[in-house]
Order: sequence, then C-alpha cells, then structure tokens
Amino acid sequence: MKKLILSTLLFSTLGAGAALASDLCSVPKNEWQPQEALQQKLEGEGWKIRKIKVDDGCYEVYATDANGKRMESYFDPKSFELVKSK
Repeated sequence: MKKLILSTLLFSTLGAGAALASDLCSVPKNEWQPQEALQQKLEGEGWKIRKIKVDDGCYEVYATDANGKRMESYFDPKSFELVKSK
C-alpha cells in the first residue's frame, strides 16, 4: 500500500514538472526559416554574429549589436521576432 501511494505521488509530481516545462518558442520545425537567413538579417542591421544555436525552441544568438553591446537574444524561428534578450 505504501509503495502504491509513493508511486502515485512520484508520477503525479513528475507529470506536473513536465507540464510546466515548455519551450519559449513553439513553432513546428517545418515552419522554421534557415539560421543563415536570420544571420543575414541581423548582419544587415549591423550585428556581428558569434554563434547561432537552437535553444528552448528558438534561435539563440550570441552577438554584438550595432551599438557594440554584447547580446544573448532569442528569436522566433518562423518570424525572426525578438522573443527575449539578456
């Protein structure tokens, strides 16, 4: 009986954690634009790109913006809209 209660408690807690974990961007992969297109867009705005990778369902960009400020920014992979910046 105790094992049943502990198992139920464990699985309900794990399920709640999974429900809380969600991607910052939720665009299906088949709708994503290529990373190169985002890089071209940002470079056209004066950014110097160091690295682009996928994180939290978004394109995460490490760069220096047109004003020389170091940026860590997240962009929607479909629209290239800025989602979050650190």
